[in-house]
Amino acid sequence: MKFCKRYEDYMRGRREKELPALGLKQLKKILKRCGREFQSQHQKQDDGGGSKFAGNCAVCDGTFFPSLHKEMSAVVVCFNQHAQKLLKLHLASGFRKLIMWLRGKSPKNDGALIQEGKDLVAYAIINSIAMRKILKKYDKVHCSKQGQAFRSKAPSMHIEILQSPWLCELMAFYINLRQSKLKNEAITELYNDCSLTCDDDGKPTLSCGLFDSMQIEIDLTCSICLDTVFDPVALTCGHLFCYMCCCAAASITIVDGLKAADPKAKCPLCRREGVNAGAMHLVELNILLSQSCPEYWEKRCQTERVERVRQAKEHWQSLCREFMGM
Repeated sequence: MKFCKRYEDYMRGRREKELPALGLKQLKKILKRCGREFQSQHQKQDDGGGSKFAGNCAVCDGTFFPSLHKEMSAVVVCFNQHAQKLLKLHLASGFRKLIMWLRGKSPKNDGALIQEGKDLVAYAIINSIAMRKILKKYDKVHCSKQGQAFRSKAPSMHIEILQSPWLCELMAFYINLRQSKLKNEAITELYNDCSLTCDDDGKPTLSCGLFDSMQIEIDLTCSICLDTVFDPVALTCGHLFCYMCCCAAASITIVDGLKAADPKAKCPLCRREGVNAGAMHLVELNILLSQSCPEYWEKRCQTERVERVRQAKEHWQSLCREFMGM
């Protein structure tokens, strides 16, 4: 079965949830129309070479890329909103869960909660595959690298769904549930395609696959301290760091927090500016790593506790000196 048909069948089963999707058929029609028009206009010059050509295309560039950007933006926004709502429910206190359930904002049981998390991960991955394939089709038709260039710019345009920190949180979320008191086989089977693995050096990696065509691997190593992320935080560019490492890179203390960082402060990895204000703590990932690497976690807790106390002490001493006019 071709991927386009497979994709449409998958999204058709999610219509009741009103999830946006890529219009693959419409995008393919744009490419097909572009090929026909180019062939009719340049038939004498291409010596029977067909519709393939290099460089920019005035026929479809004005509609293809804007349409793809608009549709993928809607997909990413929808995914982030649904993931945030689901994780907010899972991390809520017992009383808050009861209130949300009475208001009809929560699934009826844990199995439905887990299934919704699995569906969201699958939704993210299959849309990422769809964007990759349609851009590959664009490059094939035009004999160019414009599609590849567009894909490389996707993170800066916030349409690379695989770099969304909510995807990492969702994967950690249902691995945590698998390791919890939920022992029902029908539930744990949902997690066979997602796992936390460690290499020979003990560095953990989150992995997940779909349709035997794509394997996601998220490296959980902090690029600053080169160790497993501790108290992980994701910047708006999607890169993960230890919270304390990220604060140090932004030249601020943990007391002030990342929101106090200079707006021009750059990501230590991709060097993009303005990525600290919207940083988010990865609570589910923090829980997963603390349970999977207890010895390492305890050691880091002791080290970080000393540093946090030192920074807090210096902060309050500074405030006292300012108050006393010293």
